[in-house]
Amino acid sequence: MRDIVFTRRSGWIPNVIREAGELKLMLGAGADANHAPRTFTFSIEEAHLAVIRENLARHLLLWSAVLPLCDAAGTRGRIDEDAAVALLDPILLSAPADVDALFRRIPWDRARLIAHGADIDLLERGQVCAAMRAATETSNGKRAQEYHANRRRAERGTVLGPLDTAILMYTGQYLHGATVPRRMPDAVDPAVLPEVMRVIATAEQACAGTRIGRDPRRGKRGTSKRDWDRMATTVDAAVRSAHPELVDDAVRTVSFLMCSEAAARSRSTPMEDDEEAAGHRADLGGSARKTVLSFTDDKGVEKKWIQDSPRTAAAEFWEFVGDHSAADNEVFTIEDEEMGEGIQLHFYADSIARITTVHEGEGESDPEYRVEYSLVDGISGYRNLVSAFVRGGCASLEQHGSWMADNAEFERARRQRDAK
Repeated sequence: MRDIVFTRRSGWIPNVIREAGELKLMLGAGADANHAPRTFTFSIEEAHLAVIRENLARHLLLWSAVLPLCDAAGTRGRIDEDAAVALLDPILLSAPADVDALFRRIPWDRARLIAHGADIDLLERGQVCAAMRAATETSNGKRAQEYHANRRRAERGTVLGPLDTAILMYTGQYLHGATVPRRMPDAVDPAVLPEVMRVIATAEQACAGTRIGRDPRRGKRGTSKRDWDRMATTVDAAVRSAHPELVDDAVRTVSFLMCSEAAARSRSTPMEDDEEAAGHRADLGGSARKTVLSFTDDKGVEKKWIQDSPRTAAAEFWEFVGDHSAADNEVFTIEDEEMGEGIQLHFYADSIARITTVHEGEGESDPEYRVEYSLVDGISGYRNLVSAFVRGGCASLEQHGSWMADNAEFERARRQRDAK
C-alpha cells in the first residue's frame, strides 16, 4: 500500500510517500530499456519531511543531488540507496555554508535548478543556497536550455552580441545549432529586426540565381553536397564582408538557412523540372534515337523506359536511382539492347564504364564487348554523361572525359585522383 504524504504542484519534483509504514522519497528519472519512465524510492525520516514541506530550495537541492544517482542506475539497475540517504542530512539539515561546500564535492544537476529559477551567477560562484532564494515550483525548461547553449558557446570562446543573438533567434538556432533553420521574425525584438533583415538580404543577394541540385545517389530526396558547400561558401564570404562584426555562429546560421531553403526547393521539384533547371533538358531533345532503354541496379532490379513514355529517359533513370540507391547498391546500368551498348555508373568510385558490342555471339560463342572507363566529376558529371548517352549512345560520350580501355591504366588514374 502506497500513500502520498506530500507533493508539490510540479509533478516532477520528488514526492514523499508512505509505503508499508515507512516514509520514502519517490522520484521519476531516466527510462528503462523500453523507454518507459523509471521510478526510484529511498527512505527518509520525519525531520527530513518537515524541511521538504517548508523549504522549497532545500527540496530542489536534494532533487538535484539525487538525479546523478538515478542516471548511474541506468535502464535497469537499482539506485544506490546508501548514497542517497547519505545526502539527506547534509542537504536538508546542515547550515548553508556546509551545503555550499558539499555541492563543490558531489555531482549535481545544474539544469534542474536553473529551470526552477536559480540565480545563475550565484550558482557559478558556488553559492547554491543563496542562488535558490528565488526558486519556483514551476519549471522553465527554456531557461536551462539557454544556459547550456551559452555555456557551450563560452567553452568555444564565442560571445554573442545583440545582433548575433537576434540572428540566431530569427533562424531558431539560438538554443540548438543542429536544428534545421527557419524564418521566425516574431522571435526577434522589433527594434533589432531591421538589422537582421539587412543581413538576410545580403545573403539572399549573394546566392541569387544559384541552386542546390538533386543528387539521387543520396536517395530519393537527396541533394548535391557540392552545391550546398559552394552556396555556403558564397554566402559566408558575402555576409562576413558586409557585416564583419558578426561572430561565426551568426554567419553560419545565415548560410545554413539559405542552403536549407534551396535544398527544400530542389526536393519539391519534379525530376523533369530538376533536369531542366540543371541545364540538361536541351541535351535530351534528340533522345528519340533511343526507343527502349533498360535500367538495372546492383541487386538485379530492372525497369524499362520506352520512347512514348511521358517522361524523359534521364528523368526516369534518376528517379530509379533515387528509389534504389543505398550504401550496398551503388552500381547502376543503362542498356540499349537493340544497339548493343550501355553505360555502367559506379557511384562508389566516381567512375563510369561504356560498353559496346564488337561481335554478336554466334552458336555457342559468347559476344565480344569493348569496355572503356572514365572518371566522373560528381553528380553534375554523371548527369552530363547520362544525358549524352540517351541522346546519342556511346559514340556521343567521346567528348565527355578521357576514356581508357586498359583497366590497370584506369586504376592508376583513379588512385592519383583520390590521392589529391
